[in-house]
Amino acid sequence: MEYLQKESRSQLTLYTTCLDDMIAADNTVRAIDTFVDSLDLEHLGFASLASQGRPPYDPADLLKLFIYGYMNRMRSSRRLELECNRNI
Repeated sequence: MEYLQKESRSQLTLYTTCLDDMIAADNTVRAIDTFVDSLDLEHLGFASLASQGRPPYDPADLLKLFIYGYMNRMRSSRRLELECNRNI
């Protein structure tokens, strides 16, 4: 399944430093990233959807966002959207 491609964290775009350098080494998002990347999502039931229209987001990225929101007591999708716009 073709998912929307994410930007590389090491690529310089708008900022003078890359996104990976802006996040502290002991930040919890690094632990979430490592944990979700170690999972076999297809084995856990994250099946590919039929492709119609715009490609879907990668289930791993959505799971990372959900875990981040759960750890920071943000349950609603609107709060998560605001946090994504406010925070890196």
